[in-house]
Amino acid sequence: MVQQSVRVATVNVNGVRAAFRKGMGAWLDGREVDILALQEVRASTEDLEGLLGPEWHVLHDAATAKGRAGVAIASRGRTEIHRVAIGDEDFDTAGRWLEADYAVGDEILTVVSAYVHSGEVGTPKQDDKLRFLDAMQARLPQLVAHNPLAVVVGDLNVAHRSLDIKNWKGNRKSSGFLPEERAYWDRFVGVEGEADYNAGGGQGWIDVGRRAAGEVPGPYTWWSWRGQTFANDVGWRIDYHLASPALGERVVAHAVDRAATRDERWSDHTPVVVDYRIGPPSTPSRTS
Repeated sequence: MVQQSVRVATVNVNGVRAAFRKGMGAWLDGREVDILALQEVRASTEDLEGLLGPEWHVLHDAATAKGRAGVAIASRGRTEIHRVAIGDEDFDTAGRWLEADYAVGDEILTVVSAYVHSGEVGTPKQDDKLRFLDAMQARLPQLVAHNPLAVVVGDLNVAHRSLDIKNWKGNRKSSGFLPEERAYWDRFVGVEGEADYNAGGGQGWIDVGRRAAGEVPGPYTWWSWRGQTFANDVGWRIDYHLASPALGERVVAHAVDRAATRDERWSDHTPVVVDYRIGPPSTPSRTS
């Protein structure tokens, strides 16, 4: 088996048509992405296919409410099967969870594009968020059982640790950094400070971004458009690659594609790009 690397990128586009008007196409043209996961598409499948072009195969799960949410996965390869269901049938998850299996050489890579609710403390929106995280917690072991090489990417709207949010002290009672939300990440990847954190802890999933960055603040993936938050790097790290244990050992390169200036941003989020090795390490992989 000849080694390959697959480049998987995820980004919340905050409306894909607006993102392309502001420069997303130029980023994509120069990034050699193989599989592209999008959140908050907020457009039709036809719109998305037209923007990406005929070389991309598009899977799209639109939100129930027009102009809201919406997740997609686009690839330059062949899709084996895709699924959109997560949780109870009466729980509206449309536009928030999309799974796809891709044949890469002699192996299968499972990719999930996920968009967790932003939530709002003390409202039904927060209840929906926690219910979705419950469903996600139940689904993750099933993904590994389905395929050992799996990755959940997207805007997961939770900063797990104080390293993942600049102003963590001021946001301890804010949705996105609540103890009950962060506890899900403890169950996914392990508890901060314990020996097996991000190395087999919890359900064994690997937070690729934290493993790549180490014990440093950020790198953040979302900044408000307000004031000087971007210039001062007052952000949150809420966009993830959560890799299954087997895939977590296949990471070749990780990058957060932060724009050089505020004016060059085409979303309030930034892409997170990871190369994964497929097959034995017999030949060099491309660089990030």
